[in-house]
Amino acid sequence: MSSVLSQEAYGRMKTLHLNRRVRMWLWAYGFMAPSLILFVLIVLYPSIEALRLSLYRWSLFGSKEFVGLLNYQRMLRDPLFWQSIRVTLIWTIGVVPCVMVLGLATALALNQPWLMGRGVFRTIYFVPVMTSIVASAFVWRWLFEPTFGVVNWILRQIGVADPPGWLASTTWALPALMIAGIWKQVGYAMVLFLAGLQTIPRELKEAAEIDGASPWRTFWHVTLPLLNPTVVFVAVILVINAFRVFSIPYVMTSGGFTYLTPGGPLHSTRVFVLHIYDLAWKQFDFGYGAANAIVLLLMIMTVTLIQLRILQRPFEY
Repeated sequence: MSSVLSQEAYGRMKTLHLNRRVRMWLWAYGFMAPSLILFVLIVLYPSIEALRLSLYRWSLFGSKEFVGLLNYQRMLRDPLFWQSIRVTLIWTIGVVPCVMVLGLATALALNQPWLMGRGVFRTIYFVPVMTSIVASAFVWRWLFEPTFGVVNWILRQIGVADPPGWLASTTWALPALMIAGIWKQVGYAMVLFLAGLQTIPRELKEAAEIDGASPWRTFWHVTLPLLNPTVVFVAVILVINAFRVFSIPYVMTSGGFTYLTPGGPLHSTRVFVLHIYDLAWKQFDFGYGAANAIVLLLMIMTVTLIQLRILQRPFEY
């Protein structure tokens, strides 16, 4: 009799335990449901639809024609595809390291306890991040205007008789855009590095100083290794931003009197997203544009995984 009662009690306890676990799972998924729904609607479904569309030839005004992998084969023979890849890689290699170095240097300077007005300086350096990217690009376009721009006016004042043509030159247009891109993102990297620096215990730096380590050795052997998670995060975000850059090239290379086509002159600033935009929304070649978008997605995923593999290091305080 007692064994039967114990088995019944055990069964009831097991049922209650399972009910509690079910309730916990329901609560967890209930709280996650809004984010999951948004992820499916905004990320997953458009990605699947873009992948499906990349297998068709569709110009918006006609019927869809299934072509399989022909869009991807066409991509390999398209000189503008390779040009946009080259421009995007140059942008990434030029902008990302500069933003990281300048952002880290600024964060180190503004993290010094003896610096007066640190909050004011941090706000000033973060202002470009808060400024509208379109408005900023218009200002930079005016600054780099070849004939009446402020940059060339300053160069003439200091003795440069023949300053660069900047946005009207196939050689100088991309560097001008990259300068604007660096200026726009340094404050963002600075804030992230500041947050990382303030998580490092001061006792470790003080111990290094007591042992006679110079400021450089302290930074190289103590600060930088402990800052690795922040460095990895900033590098990944900046590379993703570089691969999907659009607004600055679009605004700074369209309009005006001498350069009307975005990505000019002569496609010298035709970044990959601008290439996709031109295919889909100016040429209405949605199938081919979707194929290029899928390649961009795969590139970002691949580069991100490589970065995490190379840069990420285990650490402990």
